[in-house]
Amino acid sequence: MTIYFYKVWQPYGCFSNFSLHEIKIKGIHWLTVEHYYQAQKFEGTKDAVIIPVIHAAETPELAAALGRDRTRQVRLDWEVVKVQVMREAVLEKFLTHTDIREVLLGTGNEILVEDSPNDCFWGCGADKTGQNHLGKTLMYVREEIRESLSLSKGFAPGVGE
Repeated sequence: MTIYFYKVWQPYGCFSNFSLHEIKIKGIHWLTVEHYYQAQKFEGTKDAVIIPVIHAAETPELAAALGRDRTRQVRLDWEVVKVQVMREAVLEKFLTHTDIREVLLGTGNEILVEDSPNDCFWGCGADKTGQNHLGKTLMYVREEIRESLSLSKGFAPGVGE
């Protein structure tokens, strides 16, 4: 069974980047993954002055709007690094918050799909044929956490054999 998620108030809403789960990366606290992700678009650019504004945005919706402002120049390598930036932030979110980590692990091996009608890169798009990179990121993070938990419990392959 495929698990679809999108809005924070819907089932599995904690999978959304807009869910109010703070993260800390490189010593800086971010209100949401969305805040962090949008700010990283401008790292090292002439428009980096927007980063503290995004950081201080009262809502993830406002952070997203600021980050999507087409009059600003995003970093030149953004298309290359954006998936890794998202993975780092989503992993931190689920490592930090045990309650939602259990929700993620509770999905077993189900396929996770961001049911965004507007986003064909991070979500599945209106026609359900999008690339679903957020869903793929969550499944990657789920596996990373599983492996980490197995290693911490001494179940590393080859150990004790």
